[in-house]
Amino acid sequence: MAERLLEVQGLTCGHGEAVVLSEVSFSLEAGRSLALLGRNGTGKTTLIDTLVGATRRFAGRIVLAGQEIHALPVHQRAAAGIGWVPQERCIFKSLTVVENLSAVARPGPWNEQRVFDLFPRLAERKKNLGTQLSGGEQQMLAFGRALMLNPRLLLLDEPLEGLAPIVVEELLRAIRRVARDEGLSSIVVEQHPHMVLGVTDDAILLDRGGIAYRAESETLLTDTAPLETWLGVAAH
Repeated sequence: MAERLLEVQGLTCGHGEAVVLSEVSFSLEAGRSLALLGRNGTGKTTLIDTLVGATRRFAGRIVLAGQEIHALPVHQRAAAGIGWVPQERCIFKSLTVVENLSAVARPGPWNEQRVFDLFPRLAERKKNLGTQLSGGEQQMLAFGRALMLNPRLLLLDEPLEGLAPIVVEELLRAIRRVARDEGLSSIVVEQHPHMVLGVTDDAILLDRGGIAYRAESETLLTDTAPLETWLGVAAH
């Protein structure tokens, strides 16, 4: 049986005094990828932000590779092995593509050349500043920068949002390669299940402040009733 990389136990979290998620518990095995699904406002981003350390945790434990990280600040969680691609991308816009990548680089299999192999478009623009990139290119850079941390766990918060279909396809191929083919443990937040279920192993549906349903991604692609129940959509 594969080791558990991430364990979330009884997590209650939110913003200020407002509780968004209550008593959330799940685990992720090393080498597995997880789709985090739910309607708008169900707490998907709050859960990701809490794993990173950017929200308020009221109760519960977060354990990464055997280390309790729920009390650590954001930068120490990154050092422990969390790579994060936030919705806002948060690239360094005054730095070039190469400088963005090298600024966060940590030792490991992912380096600048491998990021350029994954996203050839970034290689063509490696001397461009962040401000000179399109939205899709900025998303690729945010993804590549997270990989340069050589994380144990990659968190992608709505990486496909607002992007042109051709860019979406490129990013989906990259997610599949990194998460499925190379086995980098990943959690992908996405509102459109049909996009992400094909490139992840497992799925969790959030609703009303907690986990409403969990299954293998492949199961949800063939039996879409849970998606229709909690998201109001079919997988296709």
